Amino acid sequence: MLILAYDVGTSGVKTCLYRAGSELNLVNSRLGTYDLTIFPNGGAEQDPDQWWDAIVETTRELTRENPREMSAVQAISFCSQMQALVLVDESGHHLRPAMSYMDQRAAEQKRRGLETGVKIAGMNAKKLLTSLYRTSAVSASVKDPMWKYLWVRDNEPEIYAKVHKWLDVKEYLIARLTGRFVMSVDSAFATLLLDVRASRPAWASRLAQSFGVNPRHLAPIVTSATAVGTLLPEVAQELGLPQTATVYAGGGDASLIGVGAGACAVSDTHIYWGTSGWVSTVTAKRVVDVNSMIATVDGADPGKYNYFAELETAGKCFEWVRKHLAEDEINVYLSHRDQAADMETKYTSLYEYLSEVIERSPAGSGGVIFAPWLHGNRCPFEDANARAMFFNISLETGKTEMLRSVIEGVCFHLRWFLETEGKKIHTSDTVRFVGGGALSPVTSQILADVLGRAVETVQDPQNVGSVGAALVALVGAKEVDNLVHATQRLVKVQHRYVPNRENRAVYDRQYEVFKGLYRANRKAFNLLNNHNRPQ
Repeated sequence: MLILAYDVGTSGVKTCLYRAGSELNLVNSRLGTYDLTIFPNGGAEQDPDQWWDAIVETTRELTRENPREMSAVQAISFCSQMQALVLVDESGHHLRPAMSYMDQRAAEQKRRGLETGVKIAGMNAKKLLTSLYRTSAVSASVKDPMWKYLWVRDNEPEIYAKVHKWLDVKEYLIARLTGRFVMSVDSAFATLLLDVRASRPAWASRLAQSFGVNPRHLAPIVTSATAVGTLLPEVAQELGLPQTATVYAGGGDASLIGVGAGACAVSDTHIYWGTSGWVSTVTAKRVVDVNSMIATVDGADPGKYNYFAELETAGKCFEWVRKHLAEDEINVYLSHRDQAADMETKYTSLYEYLSEVIERSPAGSGGVIFAPWLHGNRCPFEDANARAMFFNISLETGKTEMLRSVIEGVCFHLRWFLETEGKKIHTSDTVRFVGGGALSPVTSQILADVLGRAVETVQDPQNVGSVGAALVALVGAKEVDNLVHATQRLVKVQHRYVPNRENRAVYDRQYEVFKGLYRANRKAFNLLNNHNRPQ
């Protein structure tokens, strides 16, 4: 069976062609990129046409390079970023740029909608308790999509008046492929308006109305393995694909990356390190930690949930430090040699070279600690005003220590997630590590050392989202019984990293300091970065 899987991330789409049989083999893949626009007021937007153009371009490239296989594609599936807001009209055309999961403009909507009246934990008691009962979660973050929806209603009424459906990223793309409006269960849950008390997937319509959401804007809910439809004739021609190819609902990255990692059984824990990062553990029941902003997200496997803690800037931190520390962006050197140009025969990328550089620095980076909050933070504390920092720099500190401290800082935050999750559920002793960060043996070993747990990586860890999408399509096509069996057969461990005990004392000491950095600087963050305070 030939499957085309689209992994739609924050900065690009990875389009992968798989052949599924006794093994799942990657035939070919292509990467298309697009922009993320950040505004001074906390806005973060993307142009859905750029998503589509990237899909068309990468699909056509595969069609040119693998014409026979692409002409026989039977299934199309998606893994994508979640909690974006894409508002479309009846034709499926987007009415405005998509508001990214990173968008944090809706502080006033959140304040009016949830922070007035009698309160529990700073939230309106009635709405908090009703939300927890009806959805097992609550829209407690300014970045949650409901507040973005209400921001458009309040600030762009002429656009809001034309809204037919509220979609997420892959749902918008599915609508363009098939002409049909749906939301997979995990995407529906990510709106925090899914009625978990219903006997089958349904919206909590009365709760939605109580917040000001029009239930008619919510699309029909389907499971991840549902066959939504076949390609529209004009779309099949544009992409160079057979019109008979079946489009499956697929899932969000929060549910399908764990599938691609092979972490599908209850208590399996995986860590993802891409542009964003997270720790996620499979549970058989719904769990919520309101104070730490952690909740279970419905998984692609019905009856299972992912207890999910997210860091929005993981790999983005290393991208930032590469640009601003590793490269000479202001050309101040009198004599400058491009190190990257000399690495072609020894290194496959600048990142591989930087990994070797980082390995030269001792554990603990000479006492330097990095806090990875480049765009605010959501968990285990919610603060859109929080920002990144290098702490404890001395005269002896160089770029090597600062580079390593960035990796260690992200690992410290991931350990914070893991320990916070462990207060409510059982997490696995061995953690699956996936995403672009898992390509680096140095990063993988630092993670194992910081966590104090064994870390396993899989083959092509940067493609696990598309692997998860392909496996869901196999379930939908009834080629496999369920996702657990599929992952046990088709997802293999490639490397295993065991914690270095000699580094433990250093990391334990720095971790305790790391956790206190936010509390010590919270007032300063608010003073410097609160865009909504009176002028």
